[in-house]
Formats: sequence, structure tokens, C-alpha cells
Amino acid sequence: MPGPSIASLVRALAIGSVLSMASPVATAATPALARCNGAEGYLASGQRTFLWRPEWLAMQRQAIAGDAALRARLVRSADAALRRGPYSVTDKPAAAGSGDKRDYLSIGPYWWPDPSKPSGEPYLRRDGRVNPERNGERFDAQRLGAFARDVETLALAWHVTGDRRYAEHAAKLLRTWFVAPATRMNPNLDYAQAVPGKSAGRPEGIIEATRLVPVIEAIGVLGPSRAIGAEDQRAIEKWFADFATWMATSPNGTGERAAKNNHGIYYDMLLGQFALFARMDKVTQRLAQEFATRRLAPQIDAEGTLPAETARTRSWHYSAFTLRAAVQMAMLGECVGVDLWQGDERANPLRRAVSYLAGYRTRLDDWPFKDIDLSNPQRRDRALRESDTMLEMASWGFRDARFAPPQGPVDTLWLAPYPR
Repeated sequence: MPGPSIASLVRALAIGSVLSMASPVATAATPALARCNGAEGYLASGQRTFLWRPEWLAMQRQAIAGDAALRARLVRSADAALRRGPYSVTDKPAAAGSGDKRDYLSIGPYWWPDPSKPSGEPYLRRDGRVNPERNGERFDAQRLGAFARDVETLALAWHVTGDRRYAEHAAKLLRTWFVAPATRMNPNLDYAQAVPGKSAGRPEGIIEATRLVPVIEAIGVLGPSRAIGAEDQRAIEKWFADFATWMATSPNGTGERAAKNNHGIYYDMLLGQFALFARMDKVTQRLAQEFATRRLAPQIDAEGTLPAETARTRSWHYSAFTLRAAVQMAMLGECVGVDLWQGDERANPLRRAVSYLAGYRTRLDDWPFKDIDLSNPQRRDRALRESDTMLEMASWGFRDARFAPPQGPVDTLWLAPYPR
């Protein structure tokens, strides 16, 4: 008989799960590397992270220690972050349809005012063309991105320099966004990626929670600093437990879980990481167990392409962007004893897709699909940085140097491409 649904599993684990320690779970990771152990992540190696491998953190610290210019760049970025924030969804001038400013609000990236209508509504879709209105003060997308980048930078700066100012300011940003009753974001995305004149909020908006992925990792890096007190840590974990419950049970959440493109893959990865952080291991384990057959096999063809992504106007970006989440889900699988790396290209759709994309990395002009980014030097460079980050992570997961970017290792921590 089939096991409980993801929604019922989340409901069952959400209450009280953040108040107790998770039981150790066997992992399939190679013994030579640090072991991710269930909801404890890589805590045995020093930080409770799940996607930022201890080896990467150690390599970054070593690289910055030996490079004065790199250290100066990190310190400049962290010092600038000290002067910003705290950030809150309540900073926007008007609330979402609920009337509560604590509800996150954004509009879809590719939706534009209709010039033939006096009000511009309903908005029209222009795939691949981002409406700059989305990143204005009226909406929370840019605010969330700034919060996430500053927390990430401050955590890494504390890790490298030991300067407590960075850890303490990061903790202040976290308390404002997740804990303080007057400023905390409500744990939902009911009003994300709205389309004026069409929808107050859509399932697709859940992908904006990708900005929270480095925040969870940064919290783990900050752990040894003790800047985040035990009460605040529990409150943040409870926030993510509540958000995971919303993802599993809300109309937007169930709609996104049913998506057959990058949104479905991101849904699994996001819920998997959030559940681990909230000490709900079994949710992540179930997602990982179903991932290859339920998510990857239907989306990756026999050649290794992702037809739902190669049909887009930014086919390289969306292919690499989707595989980034798939690779991250395989990394989360290591934490709960599910090996998504095993098997050759015929048996493993993830390996097949990564191999296909890697094969075009040094001959991008031969990429057989339309992509408006690749003809623009600036956008082409960003697209390559994004794909190189994914390939670097995949090369570690598959233990296969052939997937590594041609110019050598890239910074897998600082470069966090956020979803459009």
C-alpha cells in the first residue's frame, strides 16, 4: 500500500518537530567526504548546513586567507551589509489583498501592462522579458533578495574573519524577517507572482522561496558564533515548519507540486531543505525517494534535454537553472540516505541531463535551442556563471571531474542565481 501523502506527512511532523533533535539517518555519501546526517546536516563537521559542504567552506576560508584582494572584497561587501537593513515585508507602502503587510507580495516577472488598456490591466505575458516594476518598492521580491544576500555575505564574512559584528548584524536581520511579531513575514506565499487584472497570487510564486535557500545555509554557518540565541533558533525553525505545512496543504502549494517543469523540481528541493531545517527528516526522505521517477524521468528525455525548458526563450538558462535544483535535491538526498547520484547515463536521468549540458559548455554557439541570453554578452556571461555553479556542484556529487567548469572551480557559495 502507498505511504502517507506529502501533505499528511508534513502535517504529522510539523507539530513539535522543531523542539526535538532528529534521529541519525544513514547516508549514501562517499566516506572520504563529510557526512550529512539527517536534520543535523553537517553539524559534526562544525556547521549545521545541508547544501554548503564543509569542504567548500574550508576551501573558501583557505582561499581568502591566501588572497588579500579576495579578503578585501569580502570585507567590503560585509561592511556595506552592516549599513543596510533590517529588512521587512512591512516596508512596502501597501499590503497585499489580505490587508496584512506581513504577507509577501510580488508580481510575475514576465507580465507587462497592456498598452491598449487605460489601466494596463489585465497584464500581458512576454516570456524572457522582465518587467522592472517587479523590483520596485511596491513589491517584496527585491527586498527578500537583498535580505538573503546580506545574510549570506555576513555569515561568510564572520566565518572567514571571526568578526562578531557580522554575525550579530546577520542575527538582527534574521530576527526582523522571521521572529519579531510586528515585522516577521507570514509563512506563506499566497500573494507571490500576482498578475494585475488576472490573479492575486499564483502557485508559480513559490519559486521565489529559492532566495531562502542560502539563508538556511548561512544560519548553519553562524551557529558557532552563538549570535542566534536558542529561542530565536527555535522560532526560525518553527517558521520554516509552518511554511513547509503551507507548501504542502495550500492551494498554491498543491498547484506548484503538480507542475511538470522547473517549478515542480524546485518545489521538491525547497520543501526538502525547509523540512530538514525544521527537523522533519521523513518529509525530505519521501521527496528524495520519489524524485528520480516522479520528477526527473518525466522531464528529461532520452538524449538528456529538458523539453519544457528548451522550449523557452532562455533555454540555456532554464536548463541549467532547473538542473541546479535537481543537483541540490540529490545533495539533500545524501542527508536522508537516498542516493540520487548512482547509475550511468542510461539509468540516471540527472547524470544524463548534466552530461548533455556539460557537453555544450565549451561550444555554446552550437547549442541547438533558442536563447535570447546567448546573443547578449552581458547576459551570456551571467548564464555561464549560473551553469558553471551547477556543473561544479554536480562534479562533486557525481565525483566526476568531466562535469567541472572548463576554467576551473567556481565559487559555489557566493554565486546564488535567484529565480526570475
